[in-house]
This record gives sequence, C-alpha cells and structure tokens, in this order.
Amino acid sequence: MKTKSIKLNFIMNFLLTASSILFPLITFPYVSRVLGPIGTGNVTMGTSVVSYFTMVAMLGVPTYGVRACASVRDDKLELSKTVQELLIINIGMMLIAYIAFFITIFSVPSFRIMKTLYLVSSIAIVMNVIGINWLYQGLEQYSYITFISLVFKVVALVLMFALVHKADDYIWYALITIIGGFGSSIFNFFRLRKLIILKPFQHYDFKQHIRPMFTFFAMTVATTVYTNLDVVMLGLMKSNYDVGLYNAAVKIKLIMVSLVTSLGTVLLPRISYYYEQNQVREFHNLISKAFSFVLLFAIPCCLYLMVFAKDTILLLSGKEFLEAVPAVIIITPTILLIGLSNITGIQVLVPTGKESLVLRSVVWGAIVDFILNLIMIPKFGSAGAALGTLAAEFVVLIVQCIYLKELLSQIKTTIEWKCLFGSLVPALIVLIGTYFFPIESVFLRLLIAGCLFFLIYGLGLLVTREEILWSIFNRYILKR
Repeated sequence: MKTKSIKLNFIMNFLLTASSILFPLITFPYVSRVLGPIGTGNVTMGTSVVSYFTMVAMLGVPTYGVRACASVRDDKLELSKTVQELLIINIGMMLIAYIAFFITIFSVPSFRIMKTLYLVSSIAIVMNVIGINWLYQGLEQYSYITFISLVFKVVALVLMFALVHKADDYIWYALITIIGGFGSSIFNFFRLRKLIILKPFQHYDFKQHIRPMFTFFAMTVATTVYTNLDVVMLGLMKSNYDVGLYNAAVKIKLIMVSLVTSLGTVLLPRISYYYEQNQVREFHNLISKAFSFVLLFAIPCCLYLMVFAKDTILLLSGKEFLEAVPAVIIITPTILLIGLSNITGIQVLVPTGKESLVLRSVVWGAIVDFILNLIMIPKFGSAGAALGTLAAEFVVLIVQCIYLKELLSQIKTTIEWKCLFGSLVPALIVLIGTYFFPIESVFLRLLIAGCLFFLIYGLGLLVTREEILWSIFNRYILKR
C-alpha cells in the first residue's frame, strides 16, 4: 500500500483539528448563552454517562485497531481478516453495552427523569462502532477523514442555529453534537468495500486480539474514570449547574489539547510501522520531533490561557459562567501534561507493545483523581474537579516517564531548551503587560494580547533558530 506523506497527513489532520476547534468556538458561545449552565450541564452529564457504555462497546479497539491495521496494511487479505474480526467483536460488545445501558437508565431515578436525553446521547454508541475510524487512521486516510468530517461539521453548524433557540432545546443540542461528531460514521461503514475484502472468511482468529484488546480496554476504563468521572461525580455530589461551569473550563482545555495532540494522531501508525520494521533511527527521530512540537506549542498556550482565563470565559460562555474561572486556571496546565503523556504513552509505549505499562500509569492517575474528587468536589465544586484532573494527569506522566527514563535521557538532549525559554521570557513579560491594557472589549483584549505574545515568541524562536520553526520559515518563506 502506498505510504502517505507525514506532512500531508499532518496538514489534513491539522485541518480536521482546526475544524474541531472552530466548531465549538462558533457554537459554544451561542449555546452557552441560550441553554445556560443547567442546559449545557444536562447534555454534558448525558454524554459522560453514555461514554462509559461506548467504552464497553469499543473494548479498546480505537487504539489497538490502529496498530493492528498499520502492521498488516501491506497485505490486503490479512488486513481484511483483521478488520472483520475486530468489527464482529465490536458489534457483539455493542449489543451487551446497550442491554446494560437500558437497564441502567430505567433503574436510576435521576437518569429515568432525563431518559429522552440519554436515549438520544446513546446514538453515539452505535456510531462509534460502525465508524471504524481506527481502520482509516491505520491506513493513514487522513484526506478522506478530514473531508467527510468537515462536511458533517458544517451540517451540524447549520442545524445548531436553526434548531437551538431556547433553554428547552438541549435535546436538539445533544443530537446535533452527535451529528457533527459521528455523522461521518455511516459513510465510513459503506466505504469499507473500497479498502477491504468484505467476503466472510472460513476461519477467524479472535483469540489473538483478546489479550491486547483487554489491555487497551483497561487503559480506556482507567482513562475514562479520570476524564469523565469528575463530571459524573460533580453532577451527583453537587448539581448539573456545577457540571455546566466545569464543562466551560473543559471545553477550553479540549480545544487546545486537540491541537497539541494533532501531530501524535498522525504519527501513531507511522511509528508503529517503523517499530515493526525495526527502523530504530526513524523511530527515535519522530519521537524527538513530537516532544519538541508539544513543548513549543503547549507551554505558551498554557501561559496565555492562565493569564486571560476570565476574558476567555467571558468571550466563549458569558457572565453566567464567571464562576468557572478558577477551574480554567487550574485545569489549563493539563494541556501540556496530556500532550507529553500522549507521546510517552500512545506514541512510544503502545507501538512497542508495552500497553501494560500505560495501563499502570493510567490506573494510578484514576486512583488519584477519584480520591481527590471525593475530598475536593464537596468543598470547591468545579475547581475541585479540575484539581483532581490536574493531579491525575501529572501522575500519569510521571509514571510513564519513569518507565522511559533511558529513552527520555537521550531525547532531552535534542530539545532546544535555550531557544524555548529564551523566547518565552520576553513574550511572557509582554503578555502580563497587556493584561493591564485599558481595553473594554474582551475580544480586542484577547486579540491584541495573543498577537503580541505569539509574535514576540515566534520572533524569538526564529532569532535563536529553533529547528522546527526555522526549517518551516527557511523552506516556505526564504526559498520563495
């Protein structure tokens, strides 16, 4: 199978990520003001509860499937057999997940009251299964993924403004969110015939997938605990109003995390391929570039959001969500932590077959998150949930770094630390100075501060000739 250019894949995935950012940037300010903290909190609660059943239906395939397909992508017969085996397993688990879902919804009184919302949100379960995104990622079909996703995001955007007009329209919001996020799944499913052989095989080997799938599933369970349990615990221990406040903080974080981890999504199948082919030099080179990218991008983004947390909340959510400012400040550093752990875990430990080590790190993070949530949420609400998430992400990264201390000792020498911090210091001074500018417009404050901060930071990187930015500047600007 023809190998796609990493640069093309990155551009395509960046466009996809940019659309994932642009969509909430356009819709969330509108939805927040229409639905308020309670309405957005209801939908967030429903999405979080459904995510547990989706997790059961997927059984670790979203990550394992990428590696499994990438390793056999040059053999269409073996690829077809692998895809069919994983899809059959997924469909079986989906049926079990739906049975458990219906029992839960009609057994828990607070869920039964909101059953319509939960039933609508549960469409995501079947869409995740039939979407088979892991196959398209494993084959590096990022041009197709980007195009079809953009189409459905535009459709969802139109529907959002057409159907969501009052506080009671939160069910429409839940449905439209699913259309925007998973509408492409139907096309993915019917397009399978172009990528694999659909004819059933006489013998399937399900056993070979069970152990790694359950390892990835356990990782997903632990990860979901500290990424969604905070929302569920917040809703049960406090209220959906607090969930709405916390969701405002999480939305901002997720926007930046998707950008920071966009390169990793592209690199995973290629890293897996290099490892399978024993191309050690190429393997280490990609890992080094991934670390540099995350550090260069995530650190300034964290600083900018922490300084202008209040203005960001006012712009994206409105005055009703100002109580979420402490949660935004606390949770923002997770952008950097998640970006780094995405490399150490998903891009290094997973392709090298050390999923069990990732599982251990995630379990430790989940334990820390659960304990801190019990202690902090009753007293501090959304800020307490944010603190639990921050601590959990920190623990996950530290544990993974311990496992990879030999590799990291080699990688750290390739990071241009002087360029990074030498450029950040003057940019940060300007950023803090712009915070005190007497500008009434929130949008103008954020725009001017962002332009000055990132301009000075970028110029600093160019002056010090930081490798990544300088290579881009030299190739696309100087050589024109």
